[in-house]
Amino acid sequence: MKKATLQLETLTCPSCMAKIEGALKSLDGIDKDTLNVSFNTSRVKVDFDDSKLAIEAIQKKISDLGYEVKKTQVK
Repeated sequence: MKKATLQLETLTCPSCMAKIEGALKSLDGIDKDTLNVSFNTSRVKVDFDDSKLAIEAIQKKISDLGYEVKKTQVK
């Protein structure tokens, strides 16, 4: 498992947060228990199985929803 923190362009409302959370939960390889989308900090924190899912797929899912990923950190 890898841990990722993605800094997004400012989230404008709580429904944006819920939209991102729901979309990421649908991806195979996301640890749903660690997924945290913060409205206050515009950050997504999540653990994911990198044998099933690439960080690029997570970034793409977010950008497909219309949100810009400004910075990504993976450990």
